[in-house]
Amino acid sequence: MPQGDRTGPSGQGSMTGRGMGFCAGFNAPGFMNSGFGRGFGKGRGFGWRARPIQSMPIQEVQPAVITEKQEKQFLEQELNFLKEEMEKIEKKLKELKN
Repeated sequence: MPQGDRTGPSGQGSMTGRGMGFCAGFNAPGFMNSGFGRGFGKGRGFGWRARPIQSMPIQEVQPAVITEKQEKQFLEQELNFLKEEMEKIEKKLKELKN
């Protein structure tokens, strides 16, 4: 907007640029205005930090409880996995020795 005459960039008419000048209703042109912006946190993940701790939701945490059957199944799977890993390591060691 040349000299603040509300004609837009290069005299092409109002609101043909970024909409940051007098024609957009701002009191000052250009970089003096914040534009659309993203609010207090500026989009950096400070959403809850701008509020008092009392307003944060309380979430109940229940400990995971597994049955004996589930624990046995898990331990068997873990044992099989470790046996397979041990076999792979032994095979790799044999290859490196030859």
